[in-house]
Amino acid sequence: MKNKFVQAILVIALGSALVSSCKPKNSGDAVSGDAAQRVYVAPGKYDEFYNFVSGGFSGQMSVYGLPSGRMMKVVPIFSVDPESGWGFSEETKPMLNTSEGFIPWDDQHHLELSQTNGEVDGRWIFANANNTPRIARVDLKRFKTSEIIELPNSAGNHSSPFITENTEYVVAGTRFGVPGDYDKGDVPINTYKENFKAHISFIKVDKESGKMDLSFQLRLPGVNFDLSHAGKGKSHGWFFFTCYNSEQANTLLEVNASQNDKDFIMAVNWKKAEEYIKAGKGKIEKTKYAHNTWNDETHTGTSVIKDEVLVLDAMAMKDICYLMPCPKSPHGCDVDPTGEYIVGSGKLAALIPVFSFDKMVKAIGKKDYEGDYEGIPVLKYNSVLHGEVQKPGLGPLHTEFDGKGNAYTTFFVSSEVVKWDIKTLKVLDRVPTYYSVGHLMIPGGDSKKPFGKYLVAYNKITKDRYLPTGPELTQSAQLYDISGDKMKLLLDFPTIGEPHYAQAAPADLIRNNGQLKIYDIKKNNHPRVAKGEKETKVVREGNKVHVYMTMVRSHFSPDNIEGIKVGDDVYFHITNLEQDWDVPHGFSIRRAQTAELLIMPGETATLNWKPSKVGIVPFYCTDFCSALHQEMSGYIRVSPAGSNVPISYSLGTNLPASSTK
Repeated sequence: MKNKFVQAILVIALGSALVSSCKPKNSGDAVSGDAAQRVYVAPGKYDEFYNFVSGGFSGQMSVYGLPSGRMMKVVPIFSVDPESGWGFSEETKPMLNTSEGFIPWDDQHHLELSQTNGEVDGRWIFANANNTPRIARVDLKRFKTSEIIELPNSAGNHSSPFITENTEYVVAGTRFGVPGDYDKGDVPINTYKENFKAHISFIKVDKESGKMDLSFQLRLPGVNFDLSHAGKGKSHGWFFFTCYNSEQANTLLEVNASQNDKDFIMAVNWKKAEEYIKAGKGKIEKTKYAHNTWNDETHTGTSVIKDEVLVLDAMAMKDICYLMPCPKSPHGCDVDPTGEYIVGSGKLAALIPVFSFDKMVKAIGKKDYEGDYEGIPVLKYNSVLHGEVQKPGLGPLHTEFDGKGNAYTTFFVSSEVVKWDIKTLKVLDRVPTYYSVGHLMIPGGDSKKPFGKYLVAYNKITKDRYLPTGPELTQSAQLYDISGDKMKLLLDFPTIGEPHYAQAAPADLIRNNGQLKIYDIKKNNHPRVAKGEKETKVVREGNKVHVYMTMVRSHFSPDNIEGIKVGDDVYFHITNLEQDWDVPHGFSIRRAQTAELLIMPGETATLNWKPSKVGIVPFYCTDFCSALHQEMSGYIRVSPAGSNVPISYSLGTNLPASSTK
């Protein structure tokens, strides 16, 4: 078996080398003649769709317009952002807090738009942090991160953040088996099978506010969860996860975690789990995790450390989880719009297995098992199988749906997207990608109602696609028209970071959903707000100095400050007095040890500065705001520690009187 596996690895490695160095065979007529016209969005016109793309190792989310491919915004989530001051301002620092302190970076892989009745509703988008397990909720009225919750008992939050059809839960499966936080963690690594477990987290979402709460976790065998999707329609109440490393290997996983002919798709009956929780079968376990929330009225983030979580041992309950055998090392796990078909993608397989929900339910009813895996029933492969797509390509990864009975699967090794019929399993079309495609996205393609006009492929390799930029080239997104029988390549455009999963929705669904244009300064309840220039002041409290400052086109108030001393801890609480859309102001001070601030109209933000050198220090606006933007600046006098220069401040006059003290 090992020899066969090594041969398979060599085939895949050779295939990867080939697609990295030469074009796919069918690339001659890849771009249609009218492609430029079809992606052109004239000046003053809007794109049809918002495309939300994961930033991978950037930790952020980027927003593009489709079909133009124009990048509209980078939304900071899990990594500090010098452009906006995210993670640098005193208000946003708590949003990056964890049970282990402030963490300024993470690896953001997957995104999921909120849904109502299984359809995209455009209210929120959820994002996962893979490295330090966390889930974030971004408010699409403001395009700002509103909440981040850390996941205890988890290591590598890859299989997330996938949602149930009414956004009842955001669900997350751990990538790595590890001892639970409540278990003894100091154990030999080679005791994996005895001591390592996996946890799936169910995060409740308030249907009105979107507020998240870690409701419960399921304790499971120490397999690696890869990806997941919720059931919908007839399969609502279930969740499906791909699992690999059923061998529970702990070293050289590329070999030792690929010994078994099949791994699993795990089907989780979360409604049954809820029943057990209500019956008191769960156990409160001690742990620590951070729950960070943003307050729109105070413009401030708050971090609370929680110390317990409700855990249900799914291995002890025989009717919560079931395993469906799937070709080894499965990656994508996708559910069609009807909720009947579950597609597994074995990365080392030369076929695509499609499972039937109805057959699964019947097999469970008849206890048509081939055994169990650590107490979890394993259903017979043929009893749950709808069928197999034969010879579709090499290296299947992910599948999305167009709502017309068709599925589209990416193939990493053969660098292509393949279209196939869900019921007949016949291959209908294939197009090349450039190159080594990973995820793909159809607007609404994982919902009950896909919009089915475009498909975007997210590629890992872009040799010969863009101007060279040194040893690393940008990642590539490629837009295809899927409205007809044949797929047509329209456009490719570069992306930030490494895109993994993405989501898209009609622009009007989000643009017309009460988007915030300004913060009403009358409702600004920041504890240090100055709602007008008459409220500006500078206050010394020991070695702390609080500057209550305002900004408006084109000056700061105050713009001359004296009495600051070396060693002081200075807090600039700055309020943007503008009440006009798209008039932010920036603030930066010479030799600041942190980033600038970018402050929206009506918002208050705080920058902490510790002067270390005597002298005159200028500050200025960093975001172009008017013809007199260059004049929007000011000065601070920094005196030696222990000097007797009093605090004074002014605007428009040379006050205080000239002094050399």
